[in-house]
Amino acid sequence: MKKTRILAIDDDVNATRMVKLALEGTGRYEVWQLNDSAGAVAVAREVKPDLILLDIRMPGAEGVEVAFQIRSDDELQRTPVVFLTSLVSEREAITDGTPVGAFHFVAKPPRLQRLIACIESNLEMAHFADPLST
Repeated sequence: MKKTRILAIDDDVNATRMVKLALEGTGRYEVWQLNDSAGAVAVAREVKPDLILLDIRMPGAEGVEVAFQIRSDDELQRTPVVFLTSLVSEREAITDGTPVGAFHFVAKPPRLQRLIACIESNLEMAHFADPLST
């Protein structure tokens, strides 16, 4: 079975490590960690993830800026981006869901079931939005 490729970008090493261990522990995901937003687009081009988890507040380029760089990149523009942030509570994330440019978000620390549900929902939406994937 092919595993879903996830790129987790967060300046907090513990946050990316936690996401990696939790998601890979399900046996369904392969997770790459990146703890610097500066090289995010280049790493994403190399990894070719199915989905990117992205912190909003980071030194250097903030997550929103990185997300729009990803959307502007010909190779990455169809890659779903989900913000993983401590700027909102879990309740706000569930009720609001799309704060910036239609990007979904999950509150930190993420509950595994909520994170997986958001990942799978975004992958499904991306699949149906891409006419080449059918």
